[in-house]
Amino acid sequence: MAEPAPPIYVQASRFVLDVANGRHALSKAIPPVLLALDAVLCGLIIWKIPYTEIDWVAYMEQVSQYVSGERDYTKIKGGTGPLVYPAAHVYTYTGLYYLTDEGKDIFLAQQLFAILYLATLAAVMACYWQAKLTILSRHQVPPYIFPLLILSKRLHSVFVLRCFNDCFATLFLWLAIFFFQKRLWTPGAILYSWGLGIKMSLLLVLPAVGIVLFLGRGFGGSLRAAWLMAQVQIVIGIPFVSNNAKGYLGRAFELSRQFFFKWTVNWRFVGEETFLSKPFSIALLGLHATALLVFALTRWLTPTQRPLSSLLPAMLRGKSPFSALEEAQVASRVTPRYILTTILSANVMGLLFARSLHYQFYAYLAWSTPYLLWRSGLPFYVVYILWAAQEWAWNVYPSTDLSSEVVVGVMAVTVAATWLGTADEGAPAEKPESKKR
Repeated sequence: MAEPAPPIYVQASRFVLDVANGRHALSKAIPPVLLALDAVLCGLIIWKIPYTEIDWVAYMEQVSQYVSGERDYTKIKGGTGPLVYPAAHVYTYTGLYYLTDEGKDIFLAQQLFAILYLATLAAVMACYWQAKLTILSRHQVPPYIFPLLILSKRLHSVFVLRCFNDCFATLFLWLAIFFFQKRLWTPGAILYSWGLGIKMSLLLVLPAVGIVLFLGRGFGGSLRAAWLMAQVQIVIGIPFVSNNAKGYLGRAFELSRQFFFKWTVNWRFVGEETFLSKPFSIALLGLHATALLVFALTRWLTPTQRPLSSLLPAMLRGKSPFSALEEAQVASRVTPRYILTTILSANVMGLLFARSLHYQFYAYLAWSTPYLLWRSGLPFYVVYILWAAQEWAWNVYPSTDLSSEVVVGVMAVTVAATWLGTADEGAPAEKPESKKR
């Protein structure tokens, strides 16, 4: 006698779980459906919530001076101060300057940033979806993680209510990751360099990008990619460097900028005196360097299956440390999942030890956390709790001691959990045992 069918609620719960965990044909529909819903949400936000002016007018004032012929970076200023971003920022906002009637059509600007947001979200989802061990692998980011990509209040605010340049830098970071995952190294390198030319925040992932290119493209190929990225920066800076090289480099890539305590989101709980002190700055730099070294030695170089000490001698002589066969084997271990894990872990690590984070920096963090928390192997409810805590903290304005502690705490947990949960990332795939006869 056939067993009776389970109750409807049991069938329904199984169906939901199968879809949420990627075990159903409809699982593939989750990302596009969420993207469509978010498009509607962006429209509602623009319609219902007033635009908040922070930097847009200053961007347009600076661009107007560039359009008028000014090429000395030290003389280009706006309402919020001097121009402190690289040349790609100027070119990007020059396009917006013309599209929005010299920056006067804010409503159109918001619509353009909504499109930018959705394009970035689509790139993020694509990177998540293909982050698996091999092309044929079924082990990938489950659909239940994807709703976290569209639920951030702060992220929508950064894009469609503030129009920050971080939005463009974020887009090019994710496009670069996508192309790297597709093993299109040259376009990926160009996209990354252009994003870096918009805002130097992308320097945080440069160590990881360098390692990914070195392992995936080979020693010679990675050097060519590095030179290509440098060429992009040289070319976009020519109009300004030829006029005042020191002024351009000093403003566009200023690393000694003094930060205001009142705007910090992350280190408010240490107090203003500590925040502004040089020892605190040096300590953060030292911790960042140490964390990078630990990840590089114990995680990011795993595909080589060799210690760094055995790689350096040949590299210092300008030669590849691998034979042709070894280089191919190492490159085969640079999977889409390895690439995403490596670059995003460097990103969150850099943000964790940053001297000061402002609210717009959430553009770099918000879409990194869900993946890394999942990749670390944490239970789904812990992932959601940590995401919710992070989202709450970044929406507290102005920041408080508690909110800043949560901001730093969640990033610290994310970095630690990622290190603990990715010991096998990039390791050679285990061969299936031969069947016993």
